[in-house]
Amino acid sequence: MNLFDKRAVLFLPANNPRAIAKARASDADLVILDLEDAVGPEQKEEARAAAVEAVDEAWPMPVAIRINAVRTQWHGLDVLAAAHSEADLVIVPRAESQQDLHYLRSHTGKPVAAMIETAKGVLASRAIAEETVALIAGTNDLAADLRLPRGAGKAPMQTALQMIVLSARAAGIAAFDGVFNALDDLEGFAAEAAEARMMGFDGKTLIHPNQIAPCHAAFSPSDEEVARAMRLVDAATGGAERFEGEMIERMHVEAARRLLARSPRS
Repeated sequence: MNLFDKRAVLFLPANNPRAIAKARASDADLVILDLEDAVGPEQKEEARAAAVEAVDEAWPMPVAIRINAVRTQWHGLDVLAAAHSEADLVIVPRAESQQDLHYLRSHTGKPVAAMIETAKGVLASRAIAEETVALIAGTNDLAADLRLPRGAGKAPMQTALQMIVLSARAAGIAAFDGVFNALDDLEGFAAEAAEARMMGFDGKTLIHPNQIAPCHAAFSPSDEEVARAMRLVDAATGGAERFEGEMIERMHVEAARRLLARSPRS
C-alpha cells in the first residue's frame, strides 16, 4: 500500500457512530478507527465490534483500525477482529520490536503501520520500518516517555522526529507527524503542520475534521513551488546544468516531479 499521497490522517473513536458518519463524509485521506487511547477499558469490546461493522460499509477513502498494543489484554482479540475485517490497514501503537510487527503483518494478512511513541521505539524505528507501510509519530506518548514537562513543545523531540523520518525514507515508506491537541487553534495547527512538512513528513495525524483543510493546505505545494517545478522539469535536459541561477542535477528533477505529483494544481 502506497501512502505517500496521504496528507490528512484522521483518528476517531471506533465506538462513536456520529464521528464515523462525519469522517466518512469528510475530505480526510485516511481514517483510523481507534480501539486504543480513545476508548476506555470498559468499552473495548463494544468499540471492536463497532469498528468491524463500520469497515464493512463502503468508504470513499482507505480506512484503518488501530488495535491495542502488544502485550495488553485486548491485543489478541483486536488482531483477530482486524484480520477478519474489511479494514485496509492495521495501525499498531507503541511499536518497539520488528519481530512484533512481522508477526502482526503475517497473521493479519494486511498492511501494517507502526506508531513510534517511546524512546525504545525511536531507536528501533529503522528495523520496524522494514515491516510496515508507514511510520506515525505518536508525539503525546513520546513526550511522556521522554519525561518532557508540560508545555515543552516539540523542540526537544526534534532528534526523535527526524529519526522517524530517516527510518521511513530508508525503508521507502511514508511518515506522518503526530497530532495537535488544541482543537480551536487552527493557526497553531497550521504552523505545526508547516514545520512538519519542512522536516520531511508526508502528512499529519488529526483529531478533528476541522483540521483537515489546514492540513491539506500545509502539505500541498504552493503555486510558486508548482510553477518553479514545472519550469525545472521542462528545462532539464539531463546531467548537471544551470537553471535560474542554480546548478541542478537529476535528483532535482526527480524532486520536482514528486512535488508535482502531490499538487492538485498540476
